[in-house]
Amino acid sequence: MLEDKIALVTGSTSGIGLAIAADLAAAGCTVMLNGLGEAAQIEAARAEVARYGKAVDFHPADLSRRDQVEALVADTQRRFGRIDILVNNAGIQHTAPVHEFPPERWDLILAINLSAVFHATRAALPGMQARGHGRIVNIASVHGLVASVDKSAYVAAKHGVIGLTKVVALENAGADITCNAVCPGWVLTPLVRKQIEDRAAREGCTPEQAERDLLAEKQPSLRFTRPEDIAGAVRFLCGPAAANMTGTQMVLDGGWVAR
Repeated sequence: MLEDKIALVTGSTSGIGLAIAADLAAAGCTVMLNGLGEAAQIEAARAEVARYGKAVDFHPADLSRRDQVEALVADTQRRFGRIDILVNNAGIQHTAPVHEFPPERWDLILAINLSAVFHATRAALPGMQARGHGRIVNIASVHGLVASVDKSAYVAAKHGVIGLTKVVALENAGADITCNAVCPGWVLTPLVRKQIEDRAAREGCTPEQAERDLLAEKQPSLRFTRPEDIAGAVRFLCGPAAANMTGTQMVLDGGWVAR
């Protein structure tokens, strides 16, 4: 379905980003990976995506720095000739009440979770506009639609991502360039596992009980959204069936925002 498209996926050496990169490769895409990790982990991610037979490369850009985001886009275009699909997935988290939130963590979360989305999109758009085709998918969050305590920076950034998604969609609505957001609820990533472990320690219960309690508070399905579910949503948004779908939010939250 996406044969010979060129995809850049940020934060794709593990978790959700790796699932997206692998799924796009399975659909026929050449992929540029980007993210953190030791050399062995990065090579394992590259091998996971490369098993579908398409070219795969890796770029170590630090997304908190504008110049490196710009270099990531430019180097992908030099390496593969263009970018057809941009998936802005990279993100970090920190939790604390607003009055205790470390300002340096606020700045870093906004830089990676929001500003990097803007800088990558700004750099990739001219090539898409020149060719009259492009797909931009921003991995936002249910926290781009609702709030939770102790997550001021993350909630602010993800709300910003959804607003930016709408603007990019409107500015390019006359071309075959779409921009959409995917908003997962709880996904069992290392970030969420850490929250479960911390909760179990704080409340003196088992990790299994802490996991059930976490889901019961927010996600009526009592099931985590899977990385492969998010990857499937991204593939759909990049495919022909979503050609007239732009400026939207696909919510995969087990009923969280329906309450």
